[in-house]
Amino acid sequence: MNTTVAKFGGTSLADANQFRKVRAIIEEDPARRIVVASAPGKRFSEDEKVTDLLLQCYEAASRGGAFLDALDRVRRRFQDIIDGLQLSFPLDGELAALRAHLESAPQRDYVLSRGEYLNSRLLAEYLGFTFVDPEWCVCFDADGKLDAAMTRRTLCAALRPLKNAVVAGFYGADMSGRIHTFTRGGSDVTGSLVAAAVNADLYENWTDVSGLMAADPRIVEGPRTVKYVSYRELRTLSYMGASILHTDAVLPVADMGIPINIRNTDRPGDPGTTIVRKLPKGETKYPIIGVAGRTGMSVIQVEKVMVSDESGFTAVMLEILKNRQIPFEQCLTGIDTVTLVIKSDVLAPFKQELFTEIRAKLNPDYLGLTEHLSMIAVIGEKGTDSCDANVRVLQALADMGMPISTVNQGAGKLNLLIGVPEDRYEEAIRTIYATIGEA
Repeated sequence: MNTTVAKFGGTSLADANQFRKVRAIIEEDPARRIVVASAPGKRFSEDEKVTDLLLQCYEAASRGGAFLDALDRVRRRFQDIIDGLQLSFPLDGELAALRAHLESAPQRDYVLSRGEYLNSRLLAEYLGFTFVDPEWCVCFDADGKLDAAMTRRTLCAALRPLKNAVVAGFYGADMSGRIHTFTRGGSDVTGSLVAAAVNADLYENWTDVSGLMAADPRIVEGPRTVKYVSYRELRTLSYMGASILHTDAVLPVADMGIPINIRNTDRPGDPGTTIVRKLPKGETKYPIIGVAGRTGMSVIQVEKVMVSDESGFTAVMLEILKNRQIPFEQCLTGIDTVTLVIKSDVLAPFKQELFTEIRAKLNPDYLGLTEHLSMIAVIGEKGTDSCDANVRVLQALADMGMPISTVNQGAGKLNLLIGVPEDRYEEAIRTIYATIGEA
């Protein structure tokens, strides 16, 4: 029997009406036997996510402040779902336990996990599925690091005997029972772990958009939806700001070749975007998948004549960053230069001390800093092999007089990375998309 793991995000489970849409989707395909659920998200733009309300509760309680108002807003959100679906659920008892925890020695991850825990229990009750608490089968070590191998074994053992199940997303626990959470969007990771554990035929990620767009629709009007994308391309797009899927959610299923289908709960007839290792036969792949970017970057440039002949020069540069725990986004080397791209907010607290240390240890001929930059990625595994898209992109930017601070094409030819001024970021994105949007 085929198995599809269907993960539903916060907007998909924000209220009783959304629950009804989810049930219709699940009942439409018997293969959707295992569901992963998020906490209730926003019902409208000015609304509050339940996880944000729980964070307010924790922050107030940890300071010894009043948290009952925020907790009551949490109660009302869940009560509205219970009433709207005419469920019988012991909400008062669950929230009494949460209140007691907040009044004692509150643990942040435990408090934040209660949105997924309660919403998943409600969904299981509504669907008639078995609720599976990831406290018992998503395994972390005491430092909060996921134990992927143990998680796969325990999830498999928990889910194998069940015909249908709802698994709460976002959290797990260590051997002592202490709750740990993934970063925001971590229910995507839970869904991927579940799909890998049961060797699913498909992992569906249901959200509020009909797949991955080739550019940010807030910048580019009507960008095309990407039908197929590779795991590597998806991770790069996500890293560069296309926040449709948690980047870590790709890895467990990619290792097993399980396709991911990004779908829209409000438009279930749309095919969405499918992330695959190989295209199905007969499908034509765009050589350029899309364009994405990140603002708030700085570039450090170090120049020294004959730097390429000095053994260890670049290694010393990277060691300086490592010792100060400063992560970098890119490291570009030339005959006499080393260029580092770093997030501006990460660099700011260390800027002066860092420059002093570089001068003392490397004695450069020139040490420069360019701030207020954005980095744009033109992404496509086949882009540089099958078309002149990269050449056309750079020519289009040159024709419009766009200053370019850095250009980098990785050895794997997956993407072209371009640095442009932050105040011209959107202009550059629109120009690039106009150049390669239909490539």
